[in-house]
Formats: sequence, structure tokens, C-alpha cells
Amino acid sequence: MTQMALVIDLNVCVGCQACVTSCKEWNTSGEAGSLADFRPYDDDPSGTFFNRVQTYEAGEFPLTDTIHFPKSCLHCEDPPCVPVCPTGASYKRKEDGLVLVDYDRCIGCKYCAWACPYGAREIDEKRHEMTKCTLCSDRIYNEALPERDRKPACVLACPTSARLFGDIHDPESVVSKAIRERGGYQLMPEWGTRPSNHYLPRRKTEPAASACGGGSCSCKSTAENIDASLDAQLERGELHLASAATRV
Repeated sequence: MTQMALVIDLNVCVGCQACVTSCKEWNTSGEAGSLADFRPYDDDPSGTFFNRVQTYEAGEFPLTDTIHFPKSCLHCEDPPCVPVCPTGASYKRKEDGLVLVDYDRCIGCKYCAWACPYGAREIDEKRHEMTKCTLCSDRIYNEALPERDRKPACVLACPTSARLFGDIHDPESVVSKAIRERGGYQLMPEWGTRPSNHYLPRRKTEPAASACGGGSCSCKSTAENIDASLDAQLERGELHLASAATRV
């Protein structure tokens, strides 16, 4: 059985919000329909997002760390949101394992939101319908798009390739290999929902003895090489003066 899912590499996520904005842009004009934003900025912001990035500070000063944690629907293999829906609007699709919502059946009762232990569902305040991540189901099978673009919008937008997409039941898929080789884990497995989306753990790095400024530090030589390359490009007319002016 196919189970499409995301694998998110927490080691390279920089919290840039590109996945959030690209998800909003694609889905607000896709099958999900317009996603409301009544109060996007003020003291009490309100908006419908399928994907969010939460940022945490860990550790104690001066040894602190910033952790960016993307979160959306995990497309559980045993989703608790499905059986509580009184109209059958929430369902799990057999052919690819996606958990979806039939908007024509949804009455906005919020039972599914209460049942979801991950807080992954959001009610659209204008339509009064429950919305959630679909893994861009209207995109990944769209034959009008080039094959390389048949991926969730968040995956295509990520500048650090922190998001991988594929079938976790296929042992040769990129997501299965990442989970197997890098210790991918599920979020809150104790709930027994068997989330399909996985996370790759952060790797702690210790400062080397030859840290910046040490005898073997290569920062200075690297900077000199970059400067020489830029000077050469400028002489050949390949570098705009505006770009050169940003150098310090």
C-alpha cells in the first residue's frame, strides 16, 4: 500500500517561512479555495494556514540554540480525525494514504480538530469548513505540470532542501532511505496514530579546537579567494556595480 508523506530535516531548516508562504499561495487558489485572513497582522492575528513553522529557543545562555520546527497534517496511517467525523467528510484515501476533507460534506463541527493530537486542522472562519494540508493532492498528479514540479509547493520552495517527499512504504524511495539512514522519527508515536510524516533529528556539532581564528582556520583564505574572483568578474564586465557595492 502506498503512503505518501513528507520527511523534514530539522538540521537544515532555517525558519525562512518559504514553505508557509508557498503553501498559502498554492492552496488559496487551488481545490481548497480561498483561505481566509481576517486579521493577519494586529494583536490578535487570525488566518488559515495548512503549514506553520514554530521556532523555539533551547538550552541556557550562553549555550543556546534556535530550533525551527515545521508542522502540518501528518497524514497518519491510523488517523483519529476520520472516525469522529459525523458526516464522513474526513477520510483517508486508499490509493496514496492521504487524509483529506470533502468540503461539500464538512459542516464545521470541529470534532476532527478536537480528535487530532497534533493541532493540524484549522477552521476557515469565512467558509466555516475544516481545512488541512493535502500534500498538494491537486498538484502532485497534475500531468499539465513538468514531472519535476509534481511535488508539494512547500517542497519545491524550500531553499535548503529540508523537505523530502515520497512513498514511505517504498524502501527505495528518497524518504525511506532518509528515515533509515538518518534515524527519522515520528512525532508523538505514543498516541498510536502512526504519523506518516517523519523528522530527521538535529545533529549537534562541537566547536573544533581549530575554531575560527585558529592556526588552521581557512576563513581568511576563503574570503581572499572570493574577493579575487569578484574582482576578476568585475574586470570582465560580468558583475554589476550594484552587486559590487554590497561588498564590505
